[in-house]
Amino acid sequence: VFGVPADISSYLIPQSQVRLVAFTGSTAVGKHLSEMAARHMTPVLMELGGHAPVIVCDDVDPVAAAIPSAVRKARNAGQVCTSPTRFFVQERIYKAFTDAFVEQANKVVVGNGFDSATEMGPLANHRRIEAMEALVADARQKGARVLAGGERLGNRGYFFPVTVLADLPDDARVMREEPFGPLAVINPVASLEEAIAKANALPFGLAAYAFTHSASRADRLADGIEAGNVSINTLEASVAEVPFGGVKDSGYGREGGVEGLLPYMIVKTVSHRMAIG
Repeated sequence: VFGVPADISSYLIPQSQVRLVAFTGSTAVGKHLSEMAARHMTPVLMELGGHAPVIVCDDVDPVAAAIPSAVRKARNAGQVCTSPTRFFVQERIYKAFTDAFVEQANKVVVGNGFDSATEMGPLANHRRIEAMEALVADARQKGARVLAGGERLGNRGYFFPVTVLADLPDDARVMREEPFGPLAVINPVASLEEAIAKANALPFGLAAYAFTHSASRADRLADGIEAGNVSINTLEASVAEVPFGGVKDSGYGREGGVEGLLPYMIVKTVSHRMAIG
């Protein structure tokens, strides 16, 4: 169905044939659609925005954690709801991790997707370019260091490089708003407790990542991080065989796995006594 999204949703959702509203998109639109569906008692499945934290513990090789993290940041130019964005790195390995991340980010080849050498394509539209520029400008104004990227590439198309920002205050916009683009923030933390607290500071809880070789730390991270999906020593947030979804403002309901089928079914209880009297 093509047309004006607001007109389409306001027409379709009230229809009696609609038994479920399943939506993948921004938190703001998801909340609006949920309100519309609630007026008709139509259930919803919401897979909404995220702002994925990455906690890097000091018991891992910082380079081994940084390189795949930078590569994953470039996936679809960061326009993925599970894209790793807020990196909280323990102080002892902070510099080594940051240096390796920046080196890898600078290697990413940005260009035409039909060129075999291209590793990252453009952003979706001019609005994403404007959003990246605004977030970087705000970060600079608040004292952040821009270690890679930071500016649009050329004046044709919507190309923006992997951009690495360091030492940001908590009130910087990119620390609170999902960039949905190739922006990565790397900040040092003194302890695991501080890292978990910062990871949980936002109203989002879709995907989260951590690197550690300690089983006890892994348990603390898995239990303490408020997210529907926590990946440890891997940047794969979801596969089709397991449930995927968020908590808090990242939505509710699950896709994938057996659990992904449940929202599309209705449980009916039938009580049948074979005879009376």
